[in-house]
Amino acid sequence: MAYLFQTTPNFLAPAVLFFVVVFQFLELYNYVNTINKKVIRFLESVRYSDFSSGFSADNKLGKSFKLLNQSFHEVLEIFRETRAEKEQHLIMISTILQNIQTGIISFDTSGEIGLINSMTKKLLLTSQIKNMSDIKFNQPRLYEHLINLKPGKSDLVIVNNDIKLALNSTILRMGNKDWKIVSIHNIYSELQQNELNAWQNLTKVLRHEIMNSVTPIATLVSSMNDILEEDVIKLPNSYELPIEAHEDIKLGLKTIENRSRGLVNFINAYRDYTNIPAPKFTSISAQQLIHYVTKLLKEDLQNRGIKLQLNLPEIDIQLWADEEQVQLILINLIKNAKEALVNCLNPTLTITIITTQNFYYINVEDNGEGIVPEALERIFIPFFTTKKEGSGIGLSLSRQIMQLHNGKLSVSSTPNISTTFTLQFPRKK
Repeated sequence: MAYLFQTTPNFLAPAVLFFVVVFQFLELYNYVNTINKKVIRFLESVRYSDFSSGFSADNKLGKSFKLLNQSFHEVLEIFRETRAEKEQHLIMISTILQNIQTGIISFDTSGEIGLINSMTKKLLLTSQIKNMSDIKFNQPRLYEHLINLKPGKSDLVIVNNDIKLALNSTILRMGNKDWKIVSIHNIYSELQQNELNAWQNLTKVLRHEIMNSVTPIATLVSSMNDILEEDVIKLPNSYELPIEAHEDIKLGLKTIENRSRGLVNFINAYRDYTNIPAPKFTSISAQQLIHYVTKLLKEDLQNRGIKLQLNLPEIDIQLWADEEQVQLILINLIKNAKEALVNCLNPTLTITIITTQNFYYINVEDNGEGIVPEALERIFIPFFTTKKEGSGIGLSLSRQIMQLHNGKLSVSSTPNISTTFTLQFPRKK
């Protein structure tokens, strides 16, 4: 334009060129502005999850804009489908939560409730729950359990005679908030069924043991009464009894005495099982405990040719337990293993300590005859025994002691290969 102004006699050409340049700048500005508006509209659609916008119809600025519009449209379509899929999943999850027979509730440290299903309200006997304070007002004891329940732990709360709740919790961090999620399950029916099964099993054993003692006693009394009626000879001032009849009565009375003593021993065993004292917890060394028990039984094991192996960690393991009660369990398990190794060629008894993040385990393993699957399911039932002699109280008593220690006693066995009894102790926090 400067050249034209200097070399041309008129200003028409530079004026036209000036307006052309201005027009091109305006077009360029409009072009860039249009692109910016489309990008802004696209980003706002994503930001506000508004995927109803369309870009495919605006193709006035050329082929490249057509491709850009198609790309925007395809991306929004993917977002739209993804959101629709997530909404369907949320609806499905919400429907499941509202219809399952387990209560689910989530809340933060301030008591704000994030999620609660209808079963929770039913189990908590509260129709309207908007905040944890509502639970505190209606069920203060349950409220304390919910608030104090630690993540990964479980708890049992008795609401009334028909509602016994098992609580399990976990922590989920969302944004800047920690949400405690608690599942609530009414285990009343399961407890009732387990209690019924336990009583039925116990009744069977009691009936079996009592009938084994009472039936021969009744039969012998009847037989001795027949002897007195038929064999006794009445004299003027006395009675005469033949030697054979005397021996029969003597044998019968001896048998009655033995069966009565056996019944008394059975009743004493039942009394011991139902009157276990509460554990006196102290911190005890697991290694020292095992060394003490094996020392007591070492001579007897050596006399029977049983090889004893101890796999104990070098670091001292401290159990929070009643020392005498745990000694009783180990002695009983070692004696059982000793009897199982009677007919074994290379009898070996192995005691091992295993540590994990949450538990200590003591394994008592033997390579004896093992336990058949049918008996394996019943060996912890009170008074059930596979031995010719024995009350059948040892293992059930041991399991009850472990339950009082908040632990477990379990067994695994492969006949003629090995049997392992495992004592599980929780680690003291």
